[in-house]
Amino acid sequence: MAADTIKDHPRERRLVNFRVWLAVVVMILMTTGLVIRAFNLQVMQYDELATQSEENRIHLRTVPPVRGLIYDAKGRLLAENRPSYTLTIIRERVEDMDWTLDELGKLVTLDQEDVDEFKERVYQSRPFNSVPLKYRLSEREIARVSVNQHRLPGVNVEAQLIRYYPQKNTMAHAVGYVGRINDRELKKLDTSLYSGTNIIGKTGVERYYEDILLGKPGYQEVESNARGRVLRVLKRVDPIPGKDLHLYLDLDLQKAAMNALKGKRGAVVALDPKTGGVLTLASTPSYDTNSFVTGIGYKEYSNLRDNINRPLYNRATLGEYPPASTIKPFVGLAALDSDTVESDYRIFDKGYFQLPGEERRYRNWKRKGDGWTNLVRAIARSNDTYFYDIAVKMGIDTIHEYMTMFGLGQRTGLDIASERPGLMPSRAWKRQARGAPWYPGETVISGIGQGYMLATPLQLATATAVLANRGTVVKPRLAKPGPGVAPVPPFAHVEKDEKDWETVIKGMREVVENPRGTAAYRIGKNLKYTVAGKTGTAQVVGIPQDIKEEEAQVLEEFQKDHGLFIAFAPVEDPKIALAVIVENDSKAAVGVARKVMDAWLLPQLNDLTKTSLLSGNKKEGEL
Repeated sequence: MAADTIKDHPRERRLVNFRVWLAVVVMILMTTGLVIRAFNLQVMQYDELATQSEENRIHLRTVPPVRGLIYDAKGRLLAENRPSYTLTIIRERVEDMDWTLDELGKLVTLDQEDVDEFKERVYQSRPFNSVPLKYRLSEREIARVSVNQHRLPGVNVEAQLIRYYPQKNTMAHAVGYVGRINDRELKKLDTSLYSGTNIIGKTGVERYYEDILLGKPGYQEVESNARGRVLRVLKRVDPIPGKDLHLYLDLDLQKAAMNALKGKRGAVVALDPKTGGVLTLASTPSYDTNSFVTGIGYKEYSNLRDNINRPLYNRATLGEYPPASTIKPFVGLAALDSDTVESDYRIFDKGYFQLPGEERRYRNWKRKGDGWTNLVRAIARSNDTYFYDIAVKMGIDTIHEYMTMFGLGQRTGLDIASERPGLMPSRAWKRQARGAPWYPGETVISGIGQGYMLATPLQLATATAVLANRGTVVKPRLAKPGPGVAPVPPFAHVEKDEKDWETVIKGMREVVENPRGTAAYRIGKNLKYTVAGKTGTAQVVGIPQDIKEEEAQVLEEFQKDHGLFIAFAPVEDPKIALAVIVENDSKAAVGVARKVMDAWLLPQLNDLTKTSLLSGNKKEGEL
């Protein structure tokens, strides 16, 4: 037993020595491995790893520019930028996007539409760019996200400037709105200009002047920790803000036009005849442009899109209507200038017109006729028979030539995102468009602005400004010349005999002043300024000639005739030229025009009266 308990010291020493040497060898190998690895990392891969380290520590962030503001003629804001808090996500910092979105859905209210749109945008954007998920967070939502931000890497609450339209629906069709960039736009855009922003001008002035309103983005280098929290800004290049726009539009006049059209489907376009500046461009019904800025919901958009009254439709520039009798002053000028008839030419109106050798009767609106009628009386009474007669004498190609001089049948070039050209027919047009010859009966009805002829309210207002100027053609403009906005192009002139202008304008004055004028009983009373105008009634549904008048009255709402009115005032020194269209209400346009002209001219007349009184008092005191 004693021998068994005696220790074998040499054996133990050998075992200990073996273990020590083994440990030494392992330590040497490990140290060698570490040295080799350190050498490889710090020497061989230094440049690559240093770059990656800097990229993890330092990030380049785009700083979006501030969008330019839009003002009316008197400096009142029509489009501004307001601060708002936005929930954003940076894709490269998120490990599981679906999980992150689910967690955020527990903290803030997210519509499925928002989530779907975000998923489309986030994978189209650069991985290091923040992509908005939800705009306009409430204080409660901001607090919830902030408390949980430590477990949601890549999620941030950012303060951003959001476009806001203080006038809401008043300027919707003229100013337009901005909205989220869609896939089609993204393919065409310069991504360097739009990195950091997700909005773009969609309609109206916002879209037309997108390039100057946008500005140019800046950037900043930021140092962040492992969680992505910004520690400090290392370098910053400030963005260049967009340029401001000042418009000719007058907010007070726009409100007056919108109120005059309230409850109606229609449009008003008013110009300053001297400059071509658009004083008002109103279309009703309208809509709140703020709904589109951060993305409109599908249900809300569907309600607007499917509304039978078409609030999204800009009737002022896109609405193409038969100009009807508003065309008659221009047809009269064409007949005089082309030497088709003299100013004293007259016919005996029996209530209808017939082409030689034909039985069909083209009716005058007054069934019994107006008897002996010259041009002035024909304009005042809106006599159809007279204009049937001179239209046939001129022929459609002469009518086409002269109407084109006034800008009808072609785009005016207004600085707005969308405008339709209307239609001024000719023989060549019909052969090309319809593959058919032109018939004499089509010339007859062209003389009163019916048939194929179409015009927008903007075109009619522009043509009326030519009448007001006695031949000087001005190009309509919304934006005043300024930074990024070119000056108004040089004026053109439609050469006509001065007597011809006076003859036609005399007829237009009698429309309002003569007791038998077609607008006299609606606006002719208590006028404090002179007006030259012309009414028009555009048929929506053709009525057979043998139908009774009482039967023709029983038409559905959307089948009733449109009412039109063009005018300029004061006649001696025109300060406004306008065109009004009211759909399916043949009598309302004149009253709308009176309210708009009163809103523009009466304050100016009152100012002149006060100035005269003050001047008179001063002279009296001096004496």
